[in-house]
Amino acid sequence: MSVPTVFSNAAVLTISIAFAGYLITILGARMLARRRDKLKLVNKRLNEFYGPLYVASEAGNIAYRSLLDRQGKEKSEPILDSEMKEWMLWMNTIFMPLNDIREKVIIEKAHLIIEERMPQCLLDFVTHVVGYKAVLAKWGNGDYTERRSTIGWPPQFDVYVRRSYAALKAEQTQLMHSATWRLYHSVFDSKH
Repeated sequence: MSVPTVFSNAAVLTISIAFAGYLITILGARMLARRRDKLKLVNKRLNEFYGPLYVASEAGNIAYRSLLDRQGKEKSEPILDSEMKEWMLWMNTIFMPLNDIREKVIIEKAHLIIEERMPQCLLDFVTHVVGYKAVLAKWGNGDYTERRSTIGWPPQFDVYVRRSYAALKAEQTQLMHSATWRLYHSVFDSKH
């Protein structure tokens, strides 16, 4: 083999290796950018939608069970005349403020839901809250004939909130602790 052929082969090999390295770098950067964007969306969904829904729902459930335990009941219905004053206190100071938080999150941050369509249980929850607003307005006018929202609590609401929150937390953990993500941070965070 002549010297020019060796140099020619070496040049082709060098260019090929450099080009392959360039492609790997570009593809890796794209993959990391997609992963970073996905993590950013997961964090936004957790921080602005599912996290607040989860915390308010869990607090509401704990408070509701506490009230039932206090009254020695398994369920709130029927609300007896002797329980009405305490029911109104808990509705006005605990349950409706938590409902208002959840309603606001659902209405103002609906663009963050995971599904392509609004889950029915979220619509049912908002409708339930609106029904209670009418009941509380009547109470404010001295009319205590209605004690509960005419629109019942959606049974799938809590299941949906817990399941969605848990799935997003798992996805967040997976995205943050993958080998690719750790490599990205070790390379790019050390430069800052």
